[in-house]
Amino acid sequence: MNYGRIILGGLVAGLVLNTGEFVLNDLVMGAQMKEFFSAHLFPEPPGYFIAVAVGSTFVLGIVLVLGYAAIRSRFGPGPKTAILAALFAWFGIYLYSGIINGILFGIPLKTMLVVLVWGLVEYVLAALAGAALYKEA
Repeated sequence: MNYGRIILGGLVAGLVLNTGEFVLNDLVMGAQMKEFFSAHLFPEPPGYFIAVAVGSTFVLGIVLVLGYAAIRSRFGPGPKTAILAALFAWFGIYLYSGIINGILFGIPLKTMLVVLVWGLVEYVLAALAGAALYKEA
C-alpha cells in the first residue's frame, strides 16, 4: 500500500466529509439542532468541540481511504470499490450510531432519515474523491 497516497487521499476525503458536516449541521439542520438542544436542556458544546470534530473527521477520511486501499486488491481499483469502502464506513459509523442515538434521544424519524441519507451521499463522495488520488506504490 502507498501510505503517502492514503494520507493525501484521506485528507481530501476528510475535507469532503468536513464540508458536508458543516453544511448539514450548520446550514441545513442548525436551527433544528439548537431547538433540540434547548428543549432537552443540553449545554452548548465546549469551545474545543469543533477542533476535535474537524480533526477526527480528517482521521476518518484517512481511514476511509485506507479501507479502499485494503479492499482494492480483491475488488479492483475504481469507483465501485470506493463506493463499497464508503458503504462499509457509513454502515459502521453513520447508520449504526445514527439509529442508536436517534432512538436514545428521541430524534424524529424524518430528521433521522434526512441525516442518514445525507451521510450516505457525503461518504460516497468522500470515498470517490479520496480513492481518485490513491495509486499503488
